[in-house]
Amino acid sequence: MGRKALHAAAGLGCASAHAQRLAGAILGMMPMTMISTKDGVKLHVEEAGEGTPILFIHEFGGNHESWEPQLRYFSRRHRCITYAARGYSPSDVPDSLEAYSQAIAADDAVAVLDALKIEKAHIVGLSMGGFCTVHFGLRTPERALSLTVAGAGYGCEKEFEEYFRGVSREVADNFEKQGAKEFSKIYALGASRVQFQNKDPRGWQEFADRLATHSDRGAANTMRGVQARRPSFYDLEGGLKKMMVPTLVVVGDEDDHCLQPGIFLKKTIPACGLSVFPKTGHTLNLEEPAAFNALLAEFIAQVEAGRWLPRDPRALPGQIMRTK
Repeated sequence: MGRKALHAAAGLGCASAHAQRLAGAILGMMPMTMISTKDGVKLHVEEAGEGTPILFIHEFGGNHESWEPQLRYFSRRHRCITYAARGYSPSDVPDSLEAYSQAIAADDAVAVLDALKIEKAHIVGLSMGGFCTVHFGLRTPERALSLTVAGAGYGCEKEFEEYFRGVSREVADNFEKQGAKEFSKIYALGASRVQFQNKDPRGWQEFADRLATHSDRGAANTMRGVQARRPSFYDLEGGLKKMMVPTLVVVGDEDDHCLQPGIFLKKTIPACGLSVFPKTGHTLNLEEPAAFNALLAEFIAQVEAGRWLPRDPRALPGQIMRTK
């Protein structure tokens, strides 16, 4: 088949999504589209591969391109989707702060699936995306095959809750006043980012360079509207106890403010497992891509085999040794 024919096949309005993705794959292109949320915001979406869908949701310090090591790995046997959140170019950057919230972020993830006519998917999120993944499971559990919550927990610890909200507003001010190009040089060297820099200087530099391209207004509004206002996991305990979606929580052991929230999720969500990566910071999927991919692949395989089950009721948390 000639190149022009493939382009035509990819562009035909009557062509199926499968045909468009196949043509894109042969051409060496990643299918891209713009979808509309329920409030009319346009989101940039990219996808690759065929099979059971996986939706990847990025962190505050990243964007849709942050999932490249996962898309290259999982698109061999899954339909992989990632998107730029509102506030992140080439998606729309709403000016109003009220266009940003945790609930809106979760609804945006559902909007992506709706636009692609995907009924259910494995949902994978890092940090801000991890919070979005939790709220996706709470709000629309019927749309999730599984939840992977990585590097999520900032602001959840009650003793640091107000501090986190204040720091979030300060970060927003810095993006607004200094601009992403300048402030990224500071933000990229946070206490849970330097592990990535030490292990993989080139990978960290790519992360830092992406961060420098963020929209100043989008970053500020996201930090004020989503990060600074989202509820702590501890405030969601009632809903989390009832959420039966198979869940994997992943944290780095040097991502200090995610450790205790990760343990809380493990103890609270019925069908939840916890993995802690040693000598690892916040940017898990990029800092340790091989370990992350292997863990996620095994989790998805167990879920699809029906073997990621709620905790055995005999495994009593208060028991040390059985005597009777």
